[in-house]
Amino acid sequence: MRLEEGLTRKIDWPENAFYHAEVPGSDRDAVLLLGIEPNTRWRTFCNEVVGLSQELGVELVVTLGALLADVPHTRPSPVTGSASEPALIEELGLAASRYEGPTGIVGVLHDSCRTAGLASASLWAAVPHYVSLAASPKAALALCNRLGDLLDTTLELGDLERAAEAYELQVSAAVSQDEETEAYVQELEARRDALGDELDVPSGDTLAEELTRFLKEHEERSRPEGEET
Repeated sequence: MRLEEGLTRKIDWPENAFYHAEVPGSDRDAVLLLGIEPNTRWRTFCNEVVGLSQELGVELVVTLGALLADVPHTRPSPVTGSASEPALIEELGLAASRYEGPTGIVGVLHDSCRTAGLASASLWAAVPHYVSLAASPKAALALCNRLGDLLDTTLELGDLERAAEAYELQVSAAVSQDEETEAYVQELEARRDALGDELDVPSGDTLAEELTRFLKEHEERSRPEGEET
């Protein structure tokens, strides 16, 4: 709900919109779906997406997302991914997903693509779990670069690169206010540098345990002296 011209109350309904563009230097076009995760009727939503993809002759569906991981904000966001077919996995240099458990709209959409015989791939950028509530231009930049590789084209990412630089400075300034958090980030930096280009993505249980520990320690540090839990 918002006020239009300061007087009229107007509702802005959420929407999912498709956009189309030519890919420079390629004989392919790109169709972008931008929107939000629906709260209901996931099957209907996915059937609409897959149906339009088939109607337009789409050959590959790629989803972009982010996951919380033990990575520092001062390094480029690593990107992992999975694909639906063994040949596609090898061609794109991805991996076969071995995840089991609850899923969201991305998992349902890829299952719908598989059922329809439509090739699909999923790319995920790692986001530092200690700044999970803030949007990460670094993660978006990493995903766009990887997507550019898949499309065999170069994307104009100057604005996103500048936003990523500002993001790193802002988070570093916030981290420097707490010695323990700063030491933790330095530990992540050393671990990341030791791994090189390899990303050791922890399991969901490990992430949950690590995040719970971090939040608990943060709460304890923020509590006034003498106050009991």
